[in-house]
Amino acid sequence: MELRQLKYFLEVAKHKSITKAAESLHISQPALSKMIMGLEEELGMTLIIRTNKTSEITDAGMVVMEYAQKMAVLVDEMSTTLNDMTNLTRGKINIGLPPFIGSLFFPQVLAKFHQKYPNIEMNITEYGGARVVKSVEEGEIELGVAVQPIDDQEFNVFPIVEEEMKLLVNSEHRFASRDNVCINELINEEFIFYSEEFALHDIMRNLFISEGFEPKILFKSSQWDFMSEMVAANLGITILPEPICNRVFHNELRIIGLKPAVLWKLAVITKKNRYLSNAARMFVEFILNERKITHYN
Repeated sequence: MELRQLKYFLEVAKHKSITKAAESLHISQPALSKMIMGLEEELGMTLIIRTNKTSEITDAGMVVMEYAQKMAVLVDEMSTTLNDMTNLTRGKINIGLPPFIGSLFFPQVLAKFHQKYPNIEMNITEYGGARVVKSVEEGEIELGVAVQPIDDQEFNVFPIVEEEMKLLVNSEHRFASRDNVCINELINEEFIFYSEEFALHDIMRNLFISEGFEPKILFKSSQWDFMSEMVAANLGITILPEPICNRVFHNELRIIGLKPAVLWKLAVITKKNRYLSNAARMFVEFILNERKITHYN
């Protein structure tokens, strides 16, 4: 069994298509099919069920895929470790950022980091906060930015931002003239809510449940600008971090405080007991020195 076979199998599993995987790998479809068949013969099991349109992964294929992903992470770590030992001036960082966060704080931080370390390549993947945590845990990305609380038994947690959550309502809403609203007063409101992939979905939902009610969710979205536009159209209310609310410029919207205050805490996370490249360590150190980003507009 060769690492290349496993790499090619992972690509087929990713695309669920030998044709698309062959295009991605820049090899011929017959060559890829032959390599997969060779892997199946060696293992004595069918890994892929081939149809005219798709290539479905069997139960045995799922097991192989799980171990192949772990091996790919180890190979990447080995390469990174060897590169670090040679003190190369180049490097690469795989970063996971939730869309809410990326657009607020990180353009300026990334620009400054690139200016200081121009030879370090940064691959940024936008995931919801929950998936960022999972991806760091599984080794898909080296470090991520996520909403706390984070399990500090599994992750190294470096706090960087702390802001308040604010209520966003239409100017005709009954709360529009209020400075603050108690959370339990929202029991009968209809919410424009976050998609399940975002950590805020579970955090805010659990907060409401602790106050004695299940939120009435009218729509879910992963885009804060779309959420605020729906509130402006008087379709419901929403709760967003204050820095996002401050970016909303609409005459039909009002920003209101919550009682008790609800904090939005962000942290850079890395997996404990996993090798972290020099480039990633430099980035963590850099961003901790730039914690003043919480005051950026």
